This record gives sequence, structure tokens and C-alpha cells, in this order.
Amino acid sequence: MEPKEDNLFDGSAREAQTDVVTQLELLPSWLAIAPGQLQQLSPTALAYLGDAVYELYVRSHFLLPHKRSQAYHNLVVAQVRAEAQASHLQFLTPYLNQAELEIVRRGRNATVGRPRRAAPEVYQQATSLEALVGYLYLSDRQRLYQLLEQLPLAPNSETLNSLSINKNEY
Repeated sequence: MEPKEDNLFDGSAREAQTDVVTQLELLPSWLAIAPGQLQQLSPTALAYLGDAVYELYVRSHFLLPHKRSQAYHNLVVAQVRAEAQASHLQFLTPYLNQAELEIVRRGRNATVGRPRRAAPEVYQQATSLEALVGYLYLSDRQRLYQLLEQLPLAPNSETLNSLSINKNEY
């Protein structure tokens, strides 16, 4: 029995199918989560996934123009810190719909333990953003990218100075 090959780059097979593509069809089979299963995931699980997705987005954002590894690291760390994530959540809140606000609320209430570095409120907001990112990654990637593209990720001169990054590298 030959393994089934699903080439996402072959448009002819897709054109023969229905024009309506659900979000589940866009996800690889190993990541497809039915809506009922998605509702069963805890906010902590969503935040766990959202943390990775958010960091990957930020890393991708700063890839060009080319920089040294340390400059990449400094730029990314500045954006994935709890304080930056809390600020990003506040920035995005006016754009969120009721379902997204509910995920944010659930994420805020799911924060466990005592943060080592950030104030508890900041940590709660950061966890809320991560839960939202995880939820949207699994349920509506188009909406996720729409929101992430709104974030003010470009560092200003103050950020560059505080990170000891040579401005010519950015």
C-alpha cells in the first residue's frame, strides 16, 4: 500500500474540489483539530502553543534585512518579553471581537504560579495574548495574521539603544 501523497502545491487537484476550503483543510492532518476539540483545550494549552507561534512570527518579522545572530536575538527577546506582549495585547484589544475577548479573559484567568521577573498583571496579559494566538492559530489563521500584522514590531531608536544594537545592523 503506497502512502497517500498530498501535494499542496499541485493546484489541479484542488481546483477539481469544491471552492470552499475550511480552516481544517488548510491544516496538516497531524494538526487538524475539530471545533469541539478546540473548545476542550485549556487556556494554558493554548498559551503554550501561542507562545511558540508568536515567537516564530516575531523571528520571521526580523529576518530581513540580514543581521548578526546576536542582533536577531536581541530584537526578538525585546518583543517576546512579558512586558512587550502585554503592551501588544492592549494595542490589539480594540480590534478583537467578542469570541476573541473571551479567549483573552480565559487566558488571563489561567495564569498559574508566580512570575519570576514580571508583575503578575503583566504576566497575566502576556499569557492572555499567547492564548489568543494559540486559539487563532488552530481556528482562524487568516484572522491571526491579520491581527499580528497590526502589531508595532519595528523597534524605535530607544529600543535599539537599550539593546546595544548597532543601528547599521538594523
